[in-house]
Amino acid sequence: MTAAPSLPAAVPAPAAGPPSVLPAASASTRFLDALLAADRPLVMEIKLRDPHGADLLGPRTVTDLVTRYEQAGAPCLSVVTGRWFGGTPRLLREVTATTSLPVLQKDFLTRPAQLEAAAALGASAVLLTAALLPAASLRRLITAALGLGLTPFVEITEEAELERLTRPEACVIAVNNKDIRRRERDTGDLTRSLRLLPALRACGTRAPVSASAITDPADGARLLDAGYAGLLIGTSLMRQGDVGTWTARLDAARLDAAGLDAARRVVTA
Repeated sequence: MTAAPSLPAAVPAPAAGPPSVLPAASASTRFLDALLAADRPLVMEIKLRDPHGADLLGPRTVTDLVTRYEQAGAPCLSVVTGRWFGGTPRLLREVTATTSLPVLQKDFLTRPAQLEAAAALGASAVLLTAALLPAASLRRLITAALGLGLTPFVEITEEAELERLTRPEACVIAVNNKDIRRRERDTGDLTRSLRLLPALRACGTRAPVSASAITDPADGARLLDAGYAGLLIGTSLMRQGDVGTWTARLDAARLDAAGLDAARRVVTA
């Protein structure tokens, strides 16, 4: 197995300047709106390898996988183009040419030119990792993404990173339950999402998302019940022989949670 590349160092703030293309303002909310309107708000992810380098695609084609996700009711997709996970920009183009769903490009994007390339390849949202970007750089990249019609999908791991944002109401803000500095090879910590949820609500985002390490549908249901607007599920869905079984278990767990809440309200009334 080829060794994964080291984490990129934090980059200096990019030079300010208008994006080369200015689409309709509503384009920048396409990914965000699709997630918020979904009955089953799962960002279903396509990645070719897991953090340890194991193949996730198997005998399936990318088109097969997109079709399965569409049939499972995915409101939007994520495509990992980072080399850690065997991805390339070509994978993003393959997915966006196959589906009409809004698609997130997941990679370590640090320059406006990369955002322009993502838009040209058909992406509707781009990952911006707060831990790797100085505050000024992150803010300028958020502004540049919105100018290109892209939803900024800002990933955080601690509350202090929220202070680096601008326009949080226009961003999806995702708590990564894994440690990128360990190349996401840890088992993850879902309590991080629960701890940070009040801060996400307070910052003004309409779309707090819990991302990574969600393997059990019951855990996903608890995160949604706690107040998350969406979940990003990658390896767990990639390893499913039948995506519909996983989502059916999620739906059942959410119904159980709703019934329990209703019963509690009756008891305390």
